[in-house]
Amino acid sequence: MTSQTSQTKPRLFIGNKNYSSWSMRPWLALRWGGIAFDETVIPLLQGAAKTTAIRAVSPTGKVPVLVTDGVTIYDSLAIGLWAAEQAPSLLPTDPLVRALGWSAIAEMHAGFQALRRDLSMNMRRRVVVKAFADDVTADIARVTELWTSLRARHAHSGPWLLGTRSLADAFYAPVVTRFRTYGVPLTSTMQAYAETVLGDSDVLAWERDAIAETWTMPGTDSLFG
Repeated sequence: MTSQTSQTKPRLFIGNKNYSSWSMRPWLALRWGGIAFDETVIPLLQGAAKTTAIRAVSPTGKVPVLVTDGVTIYDSLAIGLWAAEQAPSLLPTDPLVRALGWSAIAEMHAGFQALRRDLSMNMRRRVVVKAFADDVTADIARVTELWTSLRARHAHSGPWLLGTRSLADAFYAPVVTRFRTYGVPLTSTMQAYAETVLGDSDVLAWERDAIAETWTMPGTDSLFG
């Protein structure tokens, strides 16, 4: 007889797909890893209702959160690690390449504060920004350096950051969308990588859902407006 645990798919709680970059990362990881899951979207709106809804499932009051086998896994990095343990294909088999991938993931998880502050994720929007703050420009330069070095090192094995599609790409996919949203100039190497990400079937599925959402966040929608 099949147990209740084995019958129940993990459930991923996420924010609006148009705005929640941190939700997009584990969502892609689960999809790319072939891990079946259910999802619940909690709108990232202001007010007590939103706080109450998230607190009901998240000990930190933030999304994403994955609930599986009665355990609540919070934070996108922890969910990504769990996904990679279930689906080893999400990380390269070569230990050094895998370490490079984790370095890039960790940098994204802990860094690029200015980019996050000024270039909020907004899948529906298109703006051409004439000038960014100096710290944002520095973050963009570092992303450029990182993507360029990883692509140069792994170009022989495929078009993704580590050659083949991996957890590292799931963590940088929202940055690709941000660069498109705010019209960040891209080098030819970055443009080729961006096209690879934006053409992925699961990224396109996320984008379709984001565009179909009716929730709005006026503060984000008016950035550089």
